[in-house]
Amino acid sequence: MFTAKILLLGSGELGKEFVIAAKRLGCEVIACDSYANAPAMQVADAAEVFSMLDADALRAAIAKHTPDFIVPEVEAIRTEVLHEFEDAGLTVVPSARAATMTMNRDRIREVAAVELGLRTSKYRYAESLEEVIAGAEHTGLPCVIKPVMSSSGKGQSTVRTAEELEAAWTYAVANMRGDRRKVIVEEFVPFEYEITLLTVRTREGILFCEPIGHRQERGDYQESWQPVPMPAALLDDAKDMAAKVVDNLGGYGIFGVEFFVTKDEVVFSELSPRPHDTGMVTLLSQNLSEFDLHARAILGLPIPAIHVRGPAASAVILADREAERFAIEGLADAMRVGSAEHDVDVRLFGKPTTRKNRRMGVALAAGTDTDDARERALKAASAVSIRYE
Repeated sequence: MFTAKILLLGSGELGKEFVIAAKRLGCEVIACDSYANAPAMQVADAAEVFSMLDADALRAAIAKHTPDFIVPEVEAIRTEVLHEFEDAGLTVVPSARAATMTMNRDRIREVAAVELGLRTSKYRYAESLEEVIAGAEHTGLPCVIKPVMSSSGKGQSTVRTAEELEAAWTYAVANMRGDRRKVIVEEFVPFEYEITLLTVRTREGILFCEPIGHRQERGDYQESWQPVPMPAALLDDAKDMAAKVVDNLGGYGIFGVEFFVTKDEVVFSELSPRPHDTGMVTLLSQNLSEFDLHARAILGLPIPAIHVRGPAASAVILADREAERFAIEGLADAMRVGSAEHDVDVRLFGKPTTRKNRRMGVALAAGTDTDDARERALKAASAVSIRYE
């Protein structure tokens, strides 16, 4: 009946779109997360509720469902369990090693900077305030401090004076994921812009999407757009670095590879071995979204030429407080931002609760150019409101 059985570890908004893509290809999907009624659970065939950091619960879920593919959607996972099942013959996407390396910023940074010699910012690791201070002396100020294990920018801050170091250390530790009390102190790169280069590793080779520009606040993505005009030499350099790191990690699927772009060079920043939040713009901008590409690469299906339909942008819809009872309003006003020539769409994630700065949805817009698309996406997002009950 089904083409494959997938156990999805993590069921947020990215997981929800992946489930939709996988279901269209005939897959059975079991969505797992630490809370009930998570976004991906709402469209999956079945659900399991447990912490991905609970090794026994993770083993039990894998043993119960015996999936063809184990697909992580979050970083905080007991990756030693993934290695156990991969050694026993199950397929982890893209690989158990990739999940382990990218779960912690220090490990993927060592792969990129030490093993592969990629261009990165200066950095030091720290497990105490004293080591944070020493790290900042190495990188210089301003610097960026963030937990080695987190997601969506949680715990990240930019430090401009020595007096701010203690607060940044405290903030990073308070917002880290997992149980590693460790941060990375990183040189602040004076970049002109940042990009995500979605890189698809398939059985036939590596494919690239057009680069995606993005803007962050508090270390978290607020808007993204595609395409991004880049000098050919810099884009080729980014592709070369991305190919090296995804080949090193192995397996098949999509990787979100982030770079800082200066006037003269691209600098490797981070990598996620899964669809990337900034890549939600591809739901409108590309012939195949990042979720379609991830599903096809995992299943070993052919991928035609990836092309951008036209300039497009995304803008997030955020909550501003914690609540269990709320209603989302303004969809009609948001969609009226569109026109006969330029589509506007809104994707609501279906999260059962809100909290301050939690992403509850995203507005997507096409435009005559990326500036026009960004303006439309931001206008549409601002038209959507959350009424708290």
